[in-house]
Amino acid sequence: MAATSSSSSSSESNEANSKWLDAHYDPMANLYTFSSCIALADLHGDGEYKLVVGDLGMAGHTMRLKVYRGTGLASESTLLDLPAAVTTFLMDQNEPRTPAVAVASGPFIYVYKNLRPYFKFTLPPLDANPLEQDVWEQAKEDMIDPLTLKEMLEGIRDKAEIPLSVRSLRFLAQDVPEMENFVNLHKGQPIKRQTVITCMSTLKKNMADEDAVSCLVIGTESADVLILDPEAFTILAKMTLPSVPAFLDVMGQFDVEYRVTVACRDGSIYILRRESKRPKYCIELSAQPMGLVRVHKNIVAGCSDETLQGYTQKGKKLWTVYLPAPLMTMSLLDHKSRGFQAVMVGLANQEVHMYRDKNLVDVIRTQDVVTSICFGRYGREDNTLIMTSKGGGLIIKILKRTAVFEEKDMSLGPPVAQSIRLSVPKKTRLYVDQTLRERENAVAMHHVFQMDLYRLRLMAARAYVKALESSLAPITSTLQEPIKMNAVVQGIGPTFKLTLHIQNTSAGRPSINLLAPMLVPGLNYPIETFVECLSDKGISDVIKVFVLREGQSMPLLTAHINMPVSEGLAAA
Repeated sequence: MAATSSSSSSSESNEANSKWLDAHYDPMANLYTFSSCIALADLHGDGEYKLVVGDLGMAGHTMRLKVYRGTGLASESTLLDLPAAVTTFLMDQNEPRTPAVAVASGPFIYVYKNLRPYFKFTLPPLDANPLEQDVWEQAKEDMIDPLTLKEMLEGIRDKAEIPLSVRSLRFLAQDVPEMENFVNLHKGQPIKRQTVITCMSTLKKNMADEDAVSCLVIGTESADVLILDPEAFTILAKMTLPSVPAFLDVMGQFDVEYRVTVACRDGSIYILRRESKRPKYCIELSAQPMGLVRVHKNIVAGCSDETLQGYTQKGKKLWTVYLPAPLMTMSLLDHKSRGFQAVMVGLANQEVHMYRDKNLVDVIRTQDVVTSICFGRYGREDNTLIMTSKGGGLIIKILKRTAVFEEKDMSLGPPVAQSIRLSVPKKTRLYVDQTLRERENAVAMHHVFQMDLYRLRLMAARAYVKALESSLAPITSTLQEPIKMNAVVQGIGPTFKLTLHIQNTSAGRPSINLLAPMLVPGLNYPIETFVECLSDKGISDVIKVFVLREGQSMPLLTAHINMPVSEGLAAA
């Protein structure tokens, strides 16, 4: 009983500290989907947003388009193939402004209005391999047998640049006894090579308003990106990529300026701009992409090596975050009322992490591994987090109105202040003029600098020689002997007492072989002597004191002492 009460009290404290309210959890919802197949939209124009889910079903069967209202299932429709992406968009300016639902499945886009089938768009067929067409034409005329047909198609598959059609691939997968029946059944039909849709998004047509008309942007297995007109469903633009697109992120307006960011299967991110048939920028990731999100003007990519990487829109890498578990899905948290955006990452350890830049700002622990995430307006609540789990469960949470995502970094690593850029002032006009002047007169400025440098070296050398000749320095050079000497004069004359304080300034080496006693480092050695004035004029003069090494005439140290005595002084 005590254990139960303690566990319940801990769960209550965790809920109190959490930024989210637990609105609904249904572990038996039977929703098997990904983040690309979830959308929130006001389907009936009544101000109440519904949840649209492209359900993959169990083991590729019973694929359905499901619509949730509140916590219950409102409607569902059967899908003919596995959905690759689901999105909502406005097709026209008609009232009421109700969005349509687009479901990408195979080579088709199924468009629903008012949750009823409205239009089906089919991708244009691709050019078939001419060698493949010739081989099947020979099979049609019974000029070759099925085994010869198989050998020829295998040779074409290994060498040709244009891939084989689905018919030829299916034929090569047949057993030998079934090949003849397959040829007789299909040899009279023309060869068609059809691509499929891998990802889909939307692009505003000519206005940035939330209720503006949008175009559909789709990526195909043939490594193309197509932009479709929302009314006639014609291809407005076609762009080719080096690899098959896996994730799309689109910003801008088609008639003004737009930017399409595409994460491809070759482990790279390509950035396409208006009127560019080829990518303008390329970002090479460290591993295969698992998700792509744009936060303001930066690009955040999740990779299969358990990292989250941030880049500028021109491809410069900003940061890398190492995740504690493999990444399952990711999406954008856009808190519009506060202008706050973060990246939500679903991990394999039953946690959802939220990052603002590289800083971890929140962690949500779930009952199962999350496979899809969506944040936005649901029902009449603006900030709702909807997640589906690996076991088919549905999780709905609502962000508390008092929730504040702190800027502090909850993860290990350098502090947040390290990533804040310095406020560098802009280049002034004076700086620009100075830069231009230096660029135009670089050779002359270098000559003047060298001349001044040589003049400075000459002046320093002359001053050094003068100091050596006049012995003005009371401390010897460390290259000769580290000795320091101070002098004190006592008396009123004509006889004066001169006291010299000599000290070895080295760290641990004694001074030996001097005319003075051996000098131990750090000790002060006073040496006293008398000086007698030989003149009665009473004028001042200078006495020079030398420290010599035994057997040498070159002094190690020379000091000048001003004394009020006349010329002809003698020092003992």
